[in-house]
Amino acid sequence: MARSALTDPLPRQAILMADDDDDDVYVARRAFAKAEIANPFFRVSDGGELLDFLHRRGEYADPATAPRPGLILLDLNMPGMDGREALTRIKDDPTLRRIPLVVFTTSSDVADVADSYDRGANSYITKPVGMAGMVRAAIIIQNYWFGLVSRAD
Repeated sequence: MARSALTDPLPRQAILMADDDDDDVYVARRAFAKAEIANPFFRVSDGGELLDFLHRRGEYADPATAPRPGLILLDLNMPGMDGREALTRIKDDPTLRRIPLVVFTTSSDVADVADSYDRGANSYITKPVGMAGMVRAAIIIQNYWFGLVSRAD
């Protein structure tokens, strides 16, 4: 029998945002909610915490509180281990490298874009200014990463 999206939906994959800016995370959460995107949304504040979440270490040891994300949104400029180092470690790790990772940052510097792709980023998005732009970005992210692409997970 064929699967019906109305009667037998696939579980929604988690979105994990790594960003130290509380305001940016708040706006992103609101934008995903306004866009009616129901994927579970988690947040970590730096690269070290991101790796702990992905490897289920420390406070993230319980899979219920740290599910394997279907997408990582990564800010580049965070205290401690920044997004650049975290990106390198994730894409160098055979157990993590297939998780789609979108650099989602305020920088539009071409050097940051090139460096992120060189380190293995799957996409690079400069954070839009304002709620309307963030809602549009959330819809595009959802439609592309959870609707259009073929995934290996």
